[in-house]
Order: sequence, then C-alpha cells, then structure tokens
Amino acid sequence: MKKLFIKTYGCQMNVYDSARMAELLAPIGYAPAETADEADVVILNTCHIREKASAKVYSELGRLKKIKDERPLTIAVAGCTAQAEGAEIVARAPQVDIVVGPQSYHRLPEMLARIARSGGHALETDFPALEKFDALPKDSSPSGVTAFLTVQEGCDRFCTFCVVPYTRGSEYSRPVIQIEDEARRLAARGVREVTLLGQNVNAYNGEGPDGRVWSLARLLHRLSRIDGLARLRYTTSHPRDMGEDLIAAHGELAALMPYLHLPVQSGSDAILAAMNRQHTADGYRRLAERIRAARPDIALSSDFIVGFPGESDRDFEATLALVRDVNFAGAFSFKYSRRPGTPAAAARKQIPNDVKDARLGALNDLLLAQQEAFKRACAGRTLDVLFEKPGRRAGQAVGRSPYLQAVHVDGAAHLIGSIRRVAIDAVCPNSLEGSLAPDRERMLAH
Repeated sequence: MKKLFIKTYGCQMNVYDSARMAELLAPIGYAPAETADEADVVILNTCHIREKASAKVYSELGRLKKIKDERPLTIAVAGCTAQAEGAEIVARAPQVDIVVGPQSYHRLPEMLARIARSGGHALETDFPALEKFDALPKDSSPSGVTAFLTVQEGCDRFCTFCVVPYTRGSEYSRPVIQIEDEARRLAARGVREVTLLGQNVNAYNGEGPDGRVWSLARLLHRLSRIDGLARLRYTTSHPRDMGEDLIAAHGELAALMPYLHLPVQSGSDAILAAMNRQHTADGYRRLAERIRAARPDIALSSDFIVGFPGESDRDFEATLALVRDVNFAGAFSFKYSRRPGTPAAAARKQIPNDVKDARLGALNDLLLAQQEAFKRACAGRTLDVLFEKPGRRAGQAVGRSPYLQAVHVDGAAHLIGSIRRVAIDAVCPNSLEGSLAPDRERMLAH
C-alpha cells in the first residue's frame, strides 16, 4: 500500500478538493500518511489569493526536495497557485513532478501513471468543471458529522484585486440532482451539517430537476428536506448576489444557520468602485438590515482589505464607520497584497507597508472588540450545539453553536453526532463552555 500526504492551504473549497483527491486515489492503492516524511506521494493543494500563501508553497517545496534527494518521492502541486503559475513552478522547483489546476485534479490517477511509465513532468491546467464533477468518486466517506459540499465554482465578478476568475475560471453551477445525491450520501454516513461552497456561492444558478434554473435559495429549500441533515450553511457570498428569495430563506428555513459570511472589503465608495465590487457602502448597510429583518438572531461576518491602492485616511475612516454601523460577530481582515495579472497590481498610489500595518491594527482592534462583545452576549443563553468530537477532558465533548463557535461540555462524550440544547456558562478566549440544559435533554433528530 502506497502512502499519500496532502497539505492544504487556503479556503474551505481547497479542504473539499483535498478530500476528493484522497478519495480519488484510494481505489488505486493510496492510503493516508500522517506526514510528508512517510509518504510516497505528496500533494500541496495551494492558494494564490495572497503573496504570502504562494511563498509558503515554495518554502515547503524546498523542504520536500531534501526528502526527494534521499528517496523516491512524487511531488504534486495542485490548486490555484498551480493554475496561475503552471510551468513556472516546474522551472523554479524542478523537483515537482505534477502540476494540476483545481478543475483538473480528477486526472491525477492518469498523471501519476504517466510519470511512472515515462518520467518527466505532467501539467494539467484546463477548466473542465463539468468533466471534473462527473469524474469524481460518488462514494465519499466523511470522517465526521460536518462536511463541505461544492455547489458552484469560479467567479464572473472580476474584483480588481482578486485572482479567482483567472485560477478557477468562470462561474459554473452543478445540477441540483447531483448536489442532492451527494448530500443524501453524506447524510446516510452520519453527516448532520453541510456547508455549501462556492467562490460566489449565492450566484448559484444550477439546472433543477424540472429543467429550469434554480437559485441558491431554492436549492437550500430542497436540501433542508433531507432526513438526518439538520444544519445547512453556505459560503462565500457576494452582496450583489444576495437575492430577496435568499434573504427570505434565512427566515423560512430552521436548518439554515443564523451565521452569514458576507464580504464587504471596504466602507469607502471610492475604494469599492476601484475594486469593482459593484455595490456601495450604504447598499451593504441596507442589505444587512433586510437580512436581520428576515432573521433577527442572525450574526454577520465579513472580509476586509486595508491599504488598497489609492486608499486615503478618509477612505479608511469610512471602513471603520461601516464596521461600527453594521457590527460584526466575526471577520477576516488583510493588508492588500499585489497579485500578478490583476488590474490593481498595476495601479498607481500603492500604499506603504507601514501605513497598511497601522490601518490593519486599528481595524482589528475594532473588529475584535465587536467579536468579544458578541461572545459575551452568548453567556447565559441556551443554544443548540452539534457535538463533533471528544474534548480534552474525560467525558467532555466539543461541538459548534449555530454561530460556529466551539462549545465545550462535560459529560457529553456519548452525544457526538447529536444536537443538544446547551446552557452557555462561561466565555473563554477561543471558545464557550456550557452544560446540558436540564429542561430539554432530548436529542434533536438523532
């Protein structure tokens, strides 16, 4: 039995893709390895969103070269860096045997066989999304009670800072029946919560069983009727594609969790225009209000970029103002990173790094204060918790609240895979602590 090690960088979609690659190679004799040191094949499933992510890949390739110098090892680079840099990866790191883009990894068995027969390098960076999903194994085997499920890939928005349209291609939505079949298989194997994935997931417009185009909202309604599937989430969204039916679904579907990641990137209309975001700051504020009207207990998270080319002090203050107005339960914030081939990379008025650092620090201080306030507000509440795994202490279990917070509960190890009402007793730095609610100890849909 050969050993396979996959190191994953970046987003949840890469996590999904890595799992599918492992499933794809298992039937031809590849078992999981714990580390690269014990593997026969190492796959680096890469991200290209920021310069730092790509630098980490080349650093890891240097370490893998030392292993390969001492024994046989096949090295593959997959994902968005593979798509963006292609043959350049082999030129810079000739120890790499395979370069495969995110839409071509279903060809990995063939590529491994090819280099085993004739040596050399194998390079595949096409965009056959339909072919990929048709070729992937149908019998997926999740290892827990939560799972990712890709429903849409690519993006047609062309934000000026983003490489996704160039690395993942144009938008493609999987057919409803294909998604539903995969969700039913996951539920049959004990998955209780599914997160629907897409680079622009709320732009989903797949073919429905009636032959018509279905929206994400209609897909969510369909999936919510699957026995055993108690929770649904989706990520990542674009404000321009948050349709009224999707907003309404948050109030109509109990299975749709009240935690929505809705990137805004900036609070300045001038910067939003330069980013080609196709929405305004006030438009985002009004959208947040409509979502909260539909689902009053919903919590919002977002993405922010500071130091975008041309961002003035006034522009940055507008971002802080938006954060204060909307109030976020979670956020990811980054300094602008120039990505080759994107329009913003060639823009004038690049912001000095020390200014970016100062702005990121100020933004993070505000966001962290809001996140802490949201966490503290959970103390004393009773929340539904999906228990996922054992905790550190004997008999303890760790689960997730509807807001994706980790919750530790003693005496709950036997409840993994079930949803229970938990009284939140304490707020910890990175989690919540609770106890099983005495008045409602029955399992929900177990």
